[in-house]
Amino acid sequence: MATIESIQSAYIDHVLTEGSQPKSVYIFAKQNDTTEEEFYRYFGSFEGVEQSIWADFAKKTLTEIEAQEVWAQYSSREKALSFFYAFFELLKGSRSFAVYSLNTHARALSAPVVLDKLKVEFENFADAILKQGLESGELSDRKFFAKRYKDGLWMQFGFVLNFWVKDNSAGFEKTDEAIEKGINVTFDLFERTPIDNLIEYGKFLYNNSGFKEKVGF
Repeated sequence: MATIESIQSAYIDHVLTEGSQPKSVYIFAKQNDTTEEEFYRYFGSFEGVEQSIWADFAKKTLTEIEAQEVWAQYSSREKALSFFYAFFELLKGSRSFAVYSLNTHARALSAPVVLDKLKVEFENFADAILKQGLESGELSDRKFFAKRYKDGLWMQFGFVLNFWVKDNSAGFEKTDEAIEKGINVTFDLFERTPIDNLIEYGKFLYNNSGFKEKVGF
């Protein structure tokens, strides 16, 4: 009987061997000693199979890093770095499939549709660590902007993923460097700065120096 894992494995083997998706679910099922009915029990299309594979990369990464004893003591920045490093370390073992999938479904202005389910996993993770950072004061709770931090992290993920596909350095050391620099710059923008302190001071003066009454607000 087919399982999610067996279908995923057979699909990866097919696209890497043939360089393209199977011509039909019927042919794919027949080649793998299963049936269309069993395939559709788990997936609605081959695109759905790829989406599940990418989502599983994220789930496996989260399971691994959240099991670390030091995880609870990490700052939001450290948790983001940990996810990125662990995700791309895991992806090394499936690089041929990842490159095939991304190149096949590449889009000019948005993420490939095969990353849709991974994006859900990533954004749930991002929401959790950003909430931690905002509550602890690690990150600046800027009006209108703080809710967009998650989008900034997703954009950074997309940048690193594209960088990794093109990276030909030994051990993908350039990707590790891109992760370190990218995440640190991103979190530097999220954290409090002297400008935030200046804005807060300006609000304090406005509300407490009598200026508010003088201008009639």
